[in-house]
Amino acid sequence: MNRVTIYRTAANTQTAVSNIFIDEYMADANDAQLKIYLFLIRMMDANLPTSVSDIADKFNYTEKDVLRALRYWEAKRLLALDYDASRNLSAIRVLSLTNTYEAPKTACRITPVLSLVKPEPATQSVSDSSGKEIERSNYSLDELKAFKSSEEIEQLLMVTEQYVGKPLTRSDMETILFFYDRLNFSSDLIDYLIQHCVERGKKDFRYIEKVALAWHEQGITSVKEAQASSRKYDKIVYTIMKSLGKASNPAPKELEYINKWTKEYGFLLDVIQEACDKTVMNTDTHRFAYADGILSKWYQAGVQHKADIEAADSAFRKQSQNDRRITKNDTNVTKNSFNRFTQNTYDFEQLEQKLLSN
Repeated sequence: MNRVTIYRTAANTQTAVSNIFIDEYMADANDAQLKIYLFLIRMMDANLPTSVSDIADKFNYTEKDVLRALRYWEAKRLLALDYDASRNLSAIRVLSLTNTYEAPKTACRITPVLSLVKPEPATQSVSDSSGKEIERSNYSLDELKAFKSSEEIEQLLMVTEQYVGKPLTRSDMETILFFYDRLNFSSDLIDYLIQHCVERGKKDFRYIEKVALAWHEQGITSVKEAQASSRKYDKIVYTIMKSLGKASNPAPKELEYINKWTKEYGFLLDVIQEACDKTVMNTDTHRFAYADGILSKWYQAGVQHKADIEAADSAFRKQSQNDRRITKNDTNVTKNSFNRFTQNTYDFEQLEQKLLSN
């Protein structure tokens, strides 16, 4: 193929990028880091102010994404970040690439940042469903490089990229290392974890982390144990779907209801099946919403076992009868020339069922 010549036009409308940046820094940076650094160079050349929120809006990132990119370039000594007394970011200085300790004469100005935008601590804590906190480190670049130098970790990161279908961000890599370093998951278990979530249409690392924390709480340490747990959960989902007359896989909203009943409410399968049976006997449509109404009332009544249902239903019927009696008394107004019609009384429980069936 013939060589091509690259030449410059309209130089006064362009932003110059150092060859040192292109030769030594560009290859290791991810998409967000490159965009943000180049944008800062452009703003500095034009002597224009900017802010973390402006950068986030421009590139459709979160403010935390922007701060991570800024700290990345700070660690590379291409930027210097200044903070006020409250530890809010107040200024960004773009450093010279000929001398990474020397600041240029014109620094990129940054407008005041929201008070909630602060440097992240060296360590963070995440909690499992029981409220137990697990320390999570913000890995330094040197630590990330050390991890990536391991053939096992490098292979894991490469496979993960194939599963999720995109290059991993630094945050994604830190999440995977959290599984490996803090949760003590083996690379095989992490591989299965990513595959398990992706097969269910979940590629968001926040969701993947929630599943990992749930497995950690259950004491799962091997792929075999994770598979057994998944089969058990899938069996519960299938049984509930079948009990409501559904033969298909659950839709996202239906799965939300099932998770609510099993995880938030903590109901055993036999209690949920009892609600499903009552639902099927009363309505042919909106069955998940109807069953949710039953289970929510049982949850509020303190039902824990199937044996508690009869007492809860009895108390609810008694309360409903009292409410109807009061309503009926209220409607028995004195008849006069303007009110000689037979007054209607309504069974609000039946009305509720009608609404759900429409």
